[in-house]
Amino acid sequence: MSDEPESDGGVVTHEESPTGPFGLPTVVAGVVPIVMLAVLVGVFLVTTPLAGLQSDGEPLPDVSIDYTTVPEEGTLVVHVTNNGAAPVTIDQLQIDDAYWNYEMSSPGDDRTLQPRESGTIRVPYHWSPGFDHHVTVMTAGGATFGETIVATQQTPGFDFDVVLTLAVVGLFVGVIPVALGMLWFPFLESMSDRWLHAVLAFSAGILAFLAVDAGFEAFELGRAVPSAYMGELLVVLGIVGAMLLLQAAMDWQSGGGEPSGLSLAYAAALGIGLHNLAEGLAIGSAFALGRASLGAFLIVGFMIHNVTEGPVVVAPLARSERPALWHFGAIGLLAGAPAILGGWIGNLFFSPLLGALFLAIGVGALLQVVFDIGGMIRKRGELLSTTNSLGFLVGLVVMYATDFFITL
Repeated sequence: MSDEPESDGGVVTHEESPTGPFGLPTVVAGVVPIVMLAVLVGVFLVTTPLAGLQSDGEPLPDVSIDYTTVPEEGTLVVHVTNNGAAPVTIDQLQIDDAYWNYEMSSPGDDRTLQPRESGTIRVPYHWSPGFDHHVTVMTAGGATFGETIVATQQTPGFDFDVVLTLAVVGLFVGVIPVALGMLWFPFLESMSDRWLHAVLAFSAGILAFLAVDAGFEAFELGRAVPSAYMGELLVVLGIVGAMLLLQAAMDWQSGGGEPSGLSLAYAAALGIGLHNLAEGLAIGSAFALGRASLGAFLIVGFMIHNVTEGPVVVAPLARSERPALWHFGAIGLLAGAPAILGGWIGNLFFSPLLGALFLAIGVGALLQVVFDIGGMIRKRGELLSTTNSLGFLVGLVVMYATDFFITL
C-alpha cells in the first residue's frame, strides 16, 4: 500500500486533519487572516494617515440626467441621480435658457440628493411637439448639468391599450418570426452531416453577430448609466456572469458530458430570448419616450432580423431524437416571447441601467451558446472545414445585412 496521500485530481487530501501553526486547529488558521485584515482596516480608519494630504476644497458634484419623459401637455419630467460622494442640492432649473419653477420628489422629500440617490423633477412647461428642448439642472454650488429632449413627443401612459399594443408588437417582433424560422426543421433533418454542420456554423455566425452587436449597445448604454453604478463594469459582470451561469446549468443538466441537442437548443433559445428581451426594451422605451414612429420602424426591422433566429434554435435537434412537439413550442416561446416582456418593462420602467444589464446578460448567453455549438461540431466532424467557415461567414453577413436594414 502506497504511503502517498490520496488526491482528488487537483487537491491533495490527508487522512488525518493536520493542525495549523502553533498547534491551533486549521479553522483558526483560516480565520486569522480575515481578523487581521479587519484590524488593519480599523487602524487605517482610526488613524487617518492620509489626513495630511487632504485639501480644504469641497468634492465636485456629479449629477446625471438619466432620462426625461413628457407625460402630458404642459409638463416635463426630469429624472436625475447624484453620482458624487457628497449630498447635492438641486437649486434651479432652466429650460431653453429660461428659469422655471419646479416640484421635486426625492427619498428625503426635499431638493437634496444623498450620494447615489435619484429624484424626479416635474416642470410645468408648455413644450412644443416636434421641437428640441434643452433642460439644465443647476446645483446649489453653481454646477450645471444639461440634457436635450430631441423632437419632443408626449409619452404614452401605461394602460390596458398600451399593454395590449406592446403584446401584439412583441408577437410580431419575437414570437412569429422565430416560429416561421423554426419551420425549416424538417429540411434540416434531411441534410447530410457536412451541410448540417455548415448550418450549425451559420447559426453560430448569427449568434456571434448578435453578441457583438448587443455588446456594443450594452457598453453604449453602460456609459449612460449614472457613474455611481459603474455601468461599463456592470456590463462586463453581466456578460461573464451569464456565460458562467449558463455553462454551469448545461453541465448540471448533462452530468458534465457533451450537452444534448435538446439542452443546446434550449440554451440557444435562452440566449436569443434575452437578446429579444433587450429588443423589446428598445421598442417599449421608444414608445415611453414619445418616439412611436421610431418604435414602428424598429418593429419592421426586427421582424426581418429575427426570422433568421428560428433555424438557430432547432438546428441542434436535427441529429438527435426528435423531441415532443411541446418542446418546440417551449423553445419558440423562450426565444420569442421575451420581446413582449421587454416591451412592457421598457415602457413602464425604462432606464439605461436596466437596458445595459439585460443586454449584457444576453451577450454572455449568446457567446456561451456559440462556444457550445463549436464544441458540438468539433466532436462530430472538422470544425474549420471550408463549408463550416463559409457557413459562419454567411451567418455574419446575413445579420449585418438585416441590421443594416434596421438602421436605414
